Amino acid sequence: MKSIKFKGSHDPEKKIVVSLFWTVRKTIREEGCAPVRITSIRTSKRTYEPEGRKLLKLSDDILDDIISDIERGNTVEFSMTMGQESLRIWIDSETFAVEASRTPELEEEIVEKLEHETSKITPDFCQTFLPKIFPNR
Repeated sequence: MKSIKFKGSHDPEKKIVVSLFWTVRKTIREEGCAPVRITSIRTSKRTYEPEGRKLLKLSDDILDDIISDIERGNTVEFSMTMGQESLRIWIDSETFAVEASRTPELEEEIVEKLEHETSKITPDFCQTFLPKIFPNR
């Protein structure tokens, strides 16, 4: 597992988007264009999992729960798969951590990129990524 302290003073939603985007983007180098599946999101109140064959996305209710948890100083855990790789991500107001099951070097790549991006005033991410994880955007 690798972790970093977020640089800058970005709001929780921006931290979530940038963290998920760069985790997926860096994993693509190892797994190709395999579909990304968020298998669970754990907040202090609840664990969210996909229903049946549906994909788990960050609906407004789930996002509100995640953001309020982060604002209260709690850590939110995301579990996801992409191809043969399984990832666990932890985000709180100050830190990001990632664990990759198959490719430990991937953890370092993700952390280095996030360290770079969160030091910017406006972190970089692709706008077309938003509808893939946020159904209402």
